[in-house]
This record gives sequence, structure tokens and C-alpha cells, in this order.
Amino acid sequence: MLFSDTYKTIESESKGLFKDRGSRFIGIAIPVTTREEIKTRLGELKKEYHDARHHCFAWVLSPDRQAWRVNDDGEPSGTAGKPILGQINSRELTNIMVVVIRYFGGTLLGVSGLINAYRTAAADALDNADIVERHIVEKWHITFPYAAMNDVMKVLKEESCDQTDHRFTGNNVGMEITFRHSASEQVTGRLERITGLQMKWLATL
Repeated sequence: MLFSDTYKTIESESKGLFKDRGSRFIGIAIPVTTREEIKTRLGELKKEYHDARHHCFAWVLSPDRQAWRVNDDGEPSGTAGKPILGQINSRELTNIMVVVIRYFGGTLLGVSGLINAYRTAAADALDNADIVERHIVEKWHITFPYAAMNDVMKVLKEESCDQTDHRFTGNNVGMEITFRHSASEQVTGRLERITGLQMKWLATL
């Protein structure tokens, strides 16, 4: 159960930088919404920074921030991904990935030095980002008889629902609708009272 109608994320990509004893740590904060986006952007960054020693990252997805992952990419366990994740969590952000790319400078930094470097590079990238608050929305697919079109459109208009992907099959109409999470019971309750209408939940975003 989600207890808030909003969540915090970043508006667009931002970068940060930390240097220590010859090593450079480039932090890149990226807004993402799916695992597919994460995989694609990671691949692009590894190609762009192909000559770097490590590409460590952490990401958090979904409004309740329950989906997450960290990766140390060859650094000692717990010295890279977790410090990056800590910076994301301290700002209560979601739908975000932070990648810290390391160019090795020839001097070992030790466990505490690595933790500080990855944490600081991630923090700098996030400090340079524009943090925004977004409304949590629910996406549903609805199907109903064409004869019920006026009743359906009346509800969607009055409840400020967005609609996409209209499809007409015989005498039936299908579409995807989105509305604020806080209005879920109100919207679904009104739609369920329309004769012949069927609803399928797709996602909470």
C-alpha cells in the first residue's frame, strides 16, 4: 500500500566529479523508469567510457522504492554500489540510476578511501541535479461497449483521466487510462458501475 501521492526523482541527467591520488571518479545521475532503460543506458556508458577501470552503479525504481540493485563492478564488495545507493536513499529518490565511473590513477585507495570516493562522486552528481516531485499515477486498460462511450467519457473527463491507445473492435472500445493514485478508488468505483465495462490494472508509476 502506498501512503503518499507523490515521489521524488530527478528531471534530467547530471554529472559530478571526485579526484583522489590520481584516480578520477565521474558520477552520472540518470532518470529511469524501467529495467530495460537501465540496461540500455549502462551499455551506452560502458561503450562511451570503455577505457575506464570500473563502472559501478546503484538504481532504485517504483514509487515505493522497493526495487533496487547495487553493483561494485570488480571493486571490493560494499565499497562502491552501497555508498552510491546511500546517497540516493538519503535524498529519498526513486526512478533513478547513479553510475560512478573510475579511471584508476595507480594508487590503491583502501576500503575507506573507495567508500568515500564513490559516495562523494555520487553526491556531487545528485547535488548538481534538479530534484522534482511527481504524482504517483495508475495505468489501467478498459474495454466497454461502444454504446457506453458517453458514460465512460463523462467519468474520464470529470476525474481528469488521461487516455491513450484507443482501439475499436466490433462493437467494443478499448483504451489505456491513467489517473492519480489518490483518486484510484473514486475512479475505479465509478467505472465499475458502467454496464459491460471491464478493467485491468497495468502499472503504478
